[in-house]
Amino acid sequence: MDLAYIPSPSTGVIHLGPIPLRGYAFCIIIGVFVAVWYGNRRWIARGGTAGTVADIAVWAVPFGLVGGRLYHVITDYQLYFSEGENWVDAFKIWEGGLGIWGAIALGAVGAWIGCRRRGIPLPAYADAIAPGIALAQAIGRWGNWFNQELYGRSTDLPWALKITEGANREAGTYHPTFLYESLWCIGVALLVVWADRRFKLGHGRAFALYVAAYCAGRGWIEYMRVDEAHHVLGLRLNVWTAIVVFLLAVTYIVVSSRLRPGREEIVEPKAEKKAGEKEEKEEKAEGSEKAGESDADADVKADASSDDAVDLGKDGKDVEHGAGKS
Repeated sequence: MDLAYIPSPSTGVIHLGPIPLRGYAFCIIIGVFVAVWYGNRRWIARGGTAGTVADIAVWAVPFGLVGGRLYHVITDYQLYFSEGENWVDAFKIWEGGLGIWGAIALGAVGAWIGCRRRGIPLPAYADAIAPGIALAQAIGRWGNWFNQELYGRSTDLPWALKITEGANREAGTYHPTFLYESLWCIGVALLVVWADRRFKLGHGRAFALYVAAYCAGRGWIEYMRVDEAHHVLGLRLNVWTAIVVFLLAVTYIVVSSRLRPGREEIVEPKAEKKAGEKEEKEEKAEGSEKAGESDADADVKADASSDDAVDLGKDGKDVEHGAGKS
């Protein structure tokens, strides 16, 4: 008898009249919002302007969603193109299935387009949004909880996830790998924020740290999962992907720190230009105020001189009258 476990929702969708509200979609949307909001704060702190992160996200997010879905469909093609399967299901993104590797890869292409249009270096933008992406993943993983998918091996631990009977799944209690990855991603976000403040990471190294740290966790979490997957030399395909991407990220950090140490001084030329124009206006305004004060002082002095001259004239007349009387 299980004394404690994490329950799964009876359904992943709530119908508001004819409109279906899906938990998986909500988790993705909330995650994107958090990533853009927090990325905007970090971008402004780095010297950028408000709204830039959102403008570039308009390019990055759609590309990322397409990339994530493509990676999932390609690596799990048997779920959609095998005998008895319906290939139309490949487009049903709300049923789950986004590969983070494809999302980051194609999302980076979208971000590059957005950055290029605004004259912004992609590495600086990536550094700003890195912790936000990790938080978005932490939130997005709860979409798997709504869909009762991507759980681990069977367990009777107090925090086991209870899965109900359904298509392609057996009822029981399993390791909540969605929760493990969610907590790991929160830790990755905190690590990147700390390291960025401590070592002033720049030129894409904060983003590379996020990638390396995420891959380190994804490797052991992926190893626990029991859902169907392709295996290469005894390991799941995503484990190999995590290993390769981890090595690439670490290599980038080492090489980049030697070739381009420090952090970018200017991340958004537009922001620098606005700051310069604002400073110039303030200097002009200050100069105008000083000029106005000088003119006012001159007028006061002129008035004072006129008054003295009048007083002298009056005194001269009085002297003359006095002399005549004596």
